[in-house]
Amino acid sequence: MKIIKSVGKENIAHVYIGNIDNKVIEFAESLDYPKDIYEKWVLTISCLYGCPAKCLMCDAGKYYDGRMSKEAIISQIEYMILKRFPDRNIPVKKFKIQFARMGEPAFNLDVLEVLKELPNLYNAPGLIPSISTIGPKNSEYFFDKIFNIKEDLYKNGKFQLQISIHTTNINKRDELIPIKKLSFTEISQIAEKFVKENDRKITLNFIVLENYPIEPNVIAKYFDPNNFFIKLTPLNPTSNAIKNKLKNSVSSSTDIRIKDLLEEFDYLNYESVVSFGNPEENNIGSNCGQYITNN
Repeated sequence: MKIIKSVGKENIAHVYIGNIDNKVIEFAESLDYPKDIYEKWVLTISCLYGCPAKCLMCDAGKYYDGRMSKEAIISQIEYMILKRFPDRNIPVKKFKIQFARMGEPAFNLDVLEVLKELPNLYNAPGLIPSISTIGPKNSEYFFDKIFNIKEDLYKNGKFQLQISIHTTNINKRDELIPIKKLSFTEISQIAEKFVKENDRKITLNFIVLENYPIEPNVIAKYFDPNNFFIKLTPLNPTSNAIKNKLKNSVSSSTDIRIKDLLEEFDYLNYESVVSFGNPEENNIGSNCGQYITNN
């Protein structure tokens, strides 16, 4: 892999643009400012060249040029780790590797091979792999394999699975994520097998958008609070979000809609969190859905 460009700030985040076999690749790292790297370090890597899903809020779907090999995925991780920890010893309390930069991970089975190899590549007691998915239809095989890998290598809260559904309105969900997807019932059935004692709950991710309802009572109908954790996030300023006229319905973690939702989720026995990241990451372009190559 050849690095073409990097942008960012040392104590906040960096985005790297690379080239593999004349194909563009993006990956990123971020810190939990003002904490240092030894507290929390997050690597966000790509598993596809672009993405065929074309979600309305995400810039990664501007093109699609195929799946990445296991070696291409690992090369992103290697670049960021060896730059900071050349001896492969990573003394970071919370070291997350997120499969979330470019591409739906369930479309690439080589992601499974990477997950198997990570514990052998690095001495990283704080390692937590994180799969972020939109739950494509017919991806049960992928989730079954993820479950087996988690049981073998990442028990006791050392693995995170996030499924982004964004709205409880089925038609609106189809607008935002215009591919065939697992139903709410199917997602719930996956969780019944996936979440075991001492595991992290599956995160249900919602971008809080105007005209895209989030109804706690609907969530409670399908998703057991023993198996699911609720995350509310703002819309990141992507070019596709602007093009498709998507609008945040919140500007801070104290907005009334956020407060009302959190109260309802608490009443329904859900754990929930509001995830407003460092605003400087929007300027860097390291947040979810942002794609800096063509900027």
